[in-house]
This record gives sequence, C-alpha cells and structure tokens, in this order.
Amino acid sequence: MIMKQLGILYAFLGGAIVGCATAMLFAPEKGSDLRSRIKDMLKKKGFDVSDDEVERLVRQISAQIEE
Repeated sequence: MIMKQLGILYAFLGGAIVGCATAMLFAPEKGSDLRSRIKDMLKKKGFDVSDDEVERLVRQISAQIEE
C-alpha cells in the first residue's frame, strides 16, 4: 500500500517537473537564461545537476515536444 502511494507521488512529481520545464521552454526567453532557470528550479527541488545535464534534459524535452 505504501509503495503504491510512493509510486503515485513520484509520478506526480515527475510530471510536475516535466510540465514546468515544458512551460519554460515555450516562454520567450534567451536559451542561457532558460537553462539557468531550469537548473535553479531543480536545485530548489533537491537535484544537483551540471550544465551538461541540464542541456541534455532540454534536448530530451524539446525532442518529445516536437514528436
């Protein structure tokens, strides 16, 4: 029962992060500013990511949006 609830929580958090990142990708903003905002948002959520990891995340999200 607890594992199912944790799974739902993780799915919700993952969806929220992807949704926020997608919204930021569509905002009219310079790419470097956008990547900085994504990195800051992830740090606030407890994820320590490098610039390369943020770049990979942006490319993955962009590719999924274009499909």
